[in-house]
Amino acid sequence: MKTLIPVLGDQLTMTLLSLNDADPADTVVLMMEVADETTYVRHHKRKIAYILSAMRHHADALRDAGWTVDYVTLDDPDNSGSFTGEIARAVSRHAPDRIVVTEAGEWRVAAMIDAWETLFGIPVDIRPDTRFVATHAEFDDWANDGRVELTMEWFYRVMRRKTGLLMDGNQPAGDRWNFDKDNRKPARADLLMPRPLSFPPDKTTQAVLDLVATRFADHPGSLDAFDYAVTAVDAERQAAAFFANALPQFGDFEDAMLTGERHLWHSILSPYINSGLLDPLDLCRRAEAEYRASRAPLNSVEGYVRQIIGWREFMRGIYWREGPDYVDRNALDHHRPLPGWYWTGDTDMHCLAEAIGQTLDTAHAHHIQRLMVTGNFALLIGADPKQVHEWYLEVYIDAYEWVELPNTLGMSQFGDGGLVGSKPYISSGAYIDRMSDYCGRCRYNVKKRIGDDACPFNALYWDFIARHEDNLGRNRRMAMPYRTWAKQSDDAKAETRAQAARFLSRLDASGDAGY
Repeated sequence: MKTLIPVLGDQLTMTLLSLNDADPADTVVLMMEVADETTYVRHHKRKIAYILSAMRHHADALRDAGWTVDYVTLDDPDNSGSFTGEIARAVSRHAPDRIVVTEAGEWRVAAMIDAWETLFGIPVDIRPDTRFVATHAEFDDWANDGRVELTMEWFYRVMRRKTGLLMDGNQPAGDRWNFDKDNRKPARADLLMPRPLSFPPDKTTQAVLDLVATRFADHPGSLDAFDYAVTAVDAERQAAAFFANALPQFGDFEDAMLTGERHLWHSILSPYINSGLLDPLDLCRRAEAEYRASRAPLNSVEGYVRQIIGWREFMRGIYWREGPDYVDRNALDHHRPLPGWYWTGDTDMHCLAEAIGQTLDTAHAHHIQRLMVTGNFALLIGADPKQVHEWYLEVYIDAYEWVELPNTLGMSQFGDGGLVGSKPYISSGAYIDRMSDYCGRCRYNVKKRIGDDACPFNALYWDFIARHEDNLGRNRRMAMPYRTWAKQSDDAKAETRAQAARFLSRLDASGDAGY
């Protein structure tokens, strides 16, 4: 029986269940670079280059392991431009008796795969993606178990018990499930700060960079000094460097931001996890081993583990449970377009210039830059959450819809009305000032709410509070800001809202100019 096994660009894993019982002697592995996947949003040039290069290197690794690989490049003149079109051509070339595939990560691609059996008249065996801790059924069972709210913290504890990670018998290590309160320290510039490894392009990667530079010249971002790992071996080297050099202080400074410091103590492993080059559960076990060997403190290790088996798994569960229409939710009725400078970084607000500039240069920014700088600002101005989602999907190298959409539309933009996050993640300039050195380098004064030099976040924050009082005023986690707002005089409230209105008016009229 001849078998065709498609391997997608986020399935770069040698142990896929679709490969598990296949006989290389009568199997063809199909890998496809297709135009549809590079252009359904205007992906960052660096993101496209990373995925295509990692795919080509993974194809070589599969061949070295004894598999026959049929690889279709993006510039193949016969390339149909879609997964389904390339499956059709492969069926014609190889006349397989069946197709075996690992389930897709996104609704859009899953719908394509579901149609293949009917389209091609041969059996299609769709196998689960075992690279996750929770199956779809397990998440649904947990979510449907009489819960009023789907709180990540409770799901995370289920994952801890299932995996045994950081468990001492039936109790969590350190007698606490969550050490997040210990992980909010601001950082100072330090010459001894760890640096991730750099991987200069080899011949294969350089060919991809040349292709992307020519074909996707109008896409956002830069290809300069591309140095991401593109093989499982190099991704593993990056992981080892993180555990040895950065994990011990990751927890303390995971929320910190510094001008010019693009990595701090973060792992920069999410691109490799989400594309399949690294095993997330293996990384968690290795992080735990660092704690057990007294080489990394519990707050750092727990924080790292929670990011993976907590938030990452929770986001996947929400994405698949809520369905394809989740993307259109807009609970706060926000419709303002994102400012044009989200694609240029040309703004006088230093925190946004730093976060966006870094994003355009490297296709990466850490979670607080995403949540409390770019996401916070978009939420405060009332940006359309679907457009915000599309921007995040475009510009980040680790962004796949299943993980990015709930994080952006749900957690960052409160577009689902509180399904993912129990309150909007908003702040004035004070939070950014506390967690970074950004404000001291900005032309705006973070201490001021009113005036031409007042930090825009300050008036926008209180304007958001006022605009959404009917919707959010009874939210128990918003009680403190609403009490503070209520204590202000009518004149002070009017002055603050007028300041916000002036800023938003200039923003709407500015086009691509910086404000």
